[in-house]
Amino acid sequence: MNKLQRLLQSKNLILTVCAAGIGGTFQYGYNISIINAPTLYIQTFMNKTWLERTGAPLESGMVLMLWSFTVSVYPLGGLAGAVAAGPMAIVLGRKMSLLVNNIFVIVAAVLSGFSQMAKSFEMIMLSRFLTGVNAGVSMNVQPMYLAESAPKKLRGAVALTSASFTALGLVLGQVVGLRELLGGEESWPLLLASNAVPALIQLMILPWFPESPRYLLIDRGDRESCISALKKLRGSSDLGEELEEMLSEQAAAKGQRAKKPWELFRNPAVRWQLISIIVLSSAMQLCGNDSMYFYAAYVFQEAGIPQDKIPYVVIGTGSCELITSVTCNMIIDYAGRRPLLLGGYILMAGWATVFMVALSQQAQISWMPYLSMACIFAYILSFGIGPAGVTGVLPTEIFDQMSRPAAYMICGSLLWFNLFLVGTAFPFIVKNLAHFCYVPFLVVCICTALYIGFFLPETKGKSFLEISEEFRKRNFRAQSHEAFYKGPEEIRSTTL
Repeated sequence: MNKLQRLLQSKNLILTVCAAGIGGTFQYGYNISIINAPTLYIQTFMNKTWLERTGAPLESGMVLMLWSFTVSVYPLGGLAGAVAAGPMAIVLGRKMSLLVNNIFVIVAAVLSGFSQMAKSFEMIMLSRFLTGVNAGVSMNVQPMYLAESAPKKLRGAVALTSASFTALGLVLGQVVGLRELLGGEESWPLLLASNAVPALIQLMILPWFPESPRYLLIDRGDRESCISALKKLRGSSDLGEELEEMLSEQAAAKGQRAKKPWELFRNPAVRWQLISIIVLSSAMQLCGNDSMYFYAAYVFQEAGIPQDKIPYVVIGTGSCELITSVTCNMIIDYAGRRPLLLGGYILMAGWATVFMVALSQQAQISWMPYLSMACIFAYILSFGIGPAGVTGVLPTEIFDQMSRPAAYMICGSLLWFNLFLVGTAFPFIVKNLAHFCYVPFLVVCICTALYIGFFLPETKGKSFLEISEEFRKRNFRAQSHEAFYKGPEEIRSTTL
């Protein structure tokens, strides 16, 4: 029986994935892309509003600074959301956290939708911060919820749908932002407020689906609710093997409480797991994929594409990420995690090299802009086939139930901090390195590929306890098997 047939037998699992995704990571991609189309209109609105308030227009440098803050406050909100996601997932549960999270984006939609009427560009800034909080929570909680709800053989594919919904949001945001739809001068407040629609859809449909079975059993100790949730998600009453695995995991976690992020740094039992997620979460943003979108319009213009047609071509870049994330979703449980990650970063390193050469020769060789354009698509495709999706799956697989929320807090904080860092530093990198601005990103890709090749174990088709055992061997090479099952204090005393 192939994966598609198994999915068709689990109708509720498919619907749960859709319900979680539409108001979850979809919002991250959607809110990144919808802000691009009305850039000039919002800057004009800021200047006009300031003129009405003070009687003097803003200087061009001040307009740019206000706009820069409006854009950069989004990852700052994401960082706040990532920090809040762990406690929310522990206290409220995975599903309820996603539902409560919609409050942030609905309030944000009201603020941005009425900002022009209220003549307040500050409302847009606050709105962007709140959409960032929403994205920060969903980027952490959704893959956790889905991976804990999926059967072992489909865990990678189900958890990876988080990346597919991100890419879908990115593309739909680009489409809705076209002038013919909501990207015009009069309709941009509606464009910024349109993120309330997926939030309302999730609020209507997600309550009908069950909470994470692992959360119900291991965190809450509610065996009956766990069994009920499993029956709904699997469409079958034959749950003996899966329930036995969960009970073993519950026994291993007995007497423990949910860990705090700083406790993971002090615990040698999760040393290599922690190093792995720090390396991979940092590389997600430091690899320069988002910066490719910055170059897209310039390269397309150099290739001779008319200015009014460029927004339509830019949609192709988002479509590339969507296509590859769906492809990765289909093959991850066959190919494995390591090959997709390793291949993605190696290909990105190769394309970054070609891209820099092509940029440096665009003025001398007529066909170089076309090579640069091909590199943009190839780089985004390489990112989407592995790093974009697999990175979000790993924290669920390599950390146990008690450490998982804290691990996602660390991952999310790194992701958003590095997004802010790259967004702030990239203009200066371009200014100083010119056509060779991708050298730092090239170094990141090579170093990440080396780490994956030498240190990251494969997790495909393994239970959570089997994965923990594999990391135990690396964390305690010189220690006895029993050391793994001692408490943190005993482990620390053993290592002295």
